[in-house]
Amino acid sequence: MRLQSTIDENLSVDKTRFAGAGLPLNERRPISIFYLITSLEVGGAQMMLYKLLSGMDRTRFRAQVVSLIDLDLGPLREKFKTLPIRLRSLGMRPGTPNPVSVLRLARWLRADRPAVISTWMYHADLIGGFAAKLAGGIPVVWGIRQGDLSREGNRWLTLQTVKACALASRWLPARIICNSEASRKVHAAVGYEAKKMIVIPNGSDRTMFKPDRAARRSVRSELEIPEGSPLIGLVGRFHPHKDHHNFIRAAALLHRHRPDVHFLLCGDEVTWDNPQLAAMIHDAGIHGRCRLLGRRHDIPRLTAALDIAVSSSFGESFATVVGEAMSCGVPCVVTDVGDSALIVGKTGLVVPPQNSKELATALGQLVELGQEARASLGMAARCRIKEHFDLPDIVARYQNLYQDLADSERI
Repeated sequence: MRLQSTIDENLSVDKTRFAGAGLPLNERRPISIFYLITSLEVGGAQMMLYKLLSGMDRTRFRAQVVSLIDLDLGPLREKFKTLPIRLRSLGMRPGTPNPVSVLRLARWLRADRPAVISTWMYHADLIGGFAAKLAGGIPVVWGIRQGDLSREGNRWLTLQTVKACALASRWLPARIICNSEASRKVHAAVGYEAKKMIVIPNGSDRTMFKPDRAARRSVRSELEIPEGSPLIGLVGRFHPHKDHHNFIRAAALLHRHRPDVHFLLCGDEVTWDNPQLAAMIHDAGIHGRCRLLGRRHDIPRLTAALDIAVSSSFGESFATVVGEAMSCGVPCVVTDVGDSALIVGKTGLVVPPQNSKELATALGQLVELGQEARASLGMAARCRIKEHFDLPDIVARYQNLYQDLADSERI
C-alpha cells in the first residue's frame, strides 16, 4: 500500500485524457500518439517509424517520440529531428535494465496524457506497457518487427525479454502489430496473445524509390563500373541475420561463370575496414568486383542503379530493402525467410536460406535474362508494391487503428 501511495503521489496530475471528447471529428484536437522505441540506431524498425511519422495526417494526429537509449547513441537522431514532433530520450544504456526508467516514463505519460501509446521493439513494448499501467491504463499498441527468435541470431537478454512479453501480452497491450505474417506466427507460437495480434506490413515509398536511369548512369560512373556490366546489390548493415557470408559465397560462384558481374554492398560496417567482411571477400577471390560503400544517405539512388537486388538473410520479418528495390523496378532474389517470398510473389526468385549454391543459381538466371527482360520483371515488381505495400495505404492502416482505440476510450 505504501509503495502504491508513493507511486500515485509521484505521478499525480490532471486526469483529463482527451481534449474534445464528444465533439464532431472535425472539431476535435489532434489525437496524441506517444511513440516509444528502443533506440534510433539504423534499422528497419526505425526507418519504418520515420516513414510513418512523415506520412501521418497532422490535422488528425499529434506525435512525439521517446527513445529508451540515449539519443546521442542514435545515428538517426538528426533525421527524426527534421520532423514536427517532440523528441526525447530516457537516457538508458544498452544492456543495462533500469526499473527507475519505468517510473520516469510513467510520470511523462501522466503529464502528457496521450490517447494511445505505440511501442516499437521488445524492450520498449515491455517498459511502455508497465509505464502505461502505472499512468492510469492508457491503451498500448505493441510493435513486433522481428521474425527470428533463434539463439544464433539474438542476444540472451533479448530472448528473455521476449519471454516476459509473451506472458504480459495477455493483459498489457490493447493490440499487437506484427510487420509480417511470419512474425505473427512465430510469436503466437511462443505464447503471445494471438487474439490481439494483427499484421500491418512495412510500406514502401514509391515517390522516393522509383526507376531512375540517371541514377544508373551516375552510380556506374562514380564506381567505375562499365555500362554493360550487370550490377547486383545487397543493402543492409553487417549483422549475423543479414548473412553476408552467404552472399559472398554465392557471388564467388557466380563470378566463375560471369566474371563481368559487379557487386555493390552498403550499410553500417560494410566497409573495407571491417576485417571479417574484407577477409570473406578476399578469400572468395572477388575483391576487384566488390564495392563496399558503408553507410550512405543516397540509398534510393544506389538502389535504382542496380540490375538485381538481393536479400541473403537467414532471419527476417519483413525485408524493407526488398520492397524498396521492387519500387525502383529492380527484380529481387530473396531467401525464404519471414515474408520475403510473399513480398516478391512471382516478380522475383526465392531460394532456401544459408544455401549459397541455390542463391548463385538464381542470380545467374536473372543475369542471363538480359536487361530488357529484367526491366519487364522489375515493372511488375513495382506494380506489386503499389497493390500490396504502398506506404500511404500502410500509414492509413496505422491511423485507423489509433483512431479506433482513441474513440473507444472516449465512449
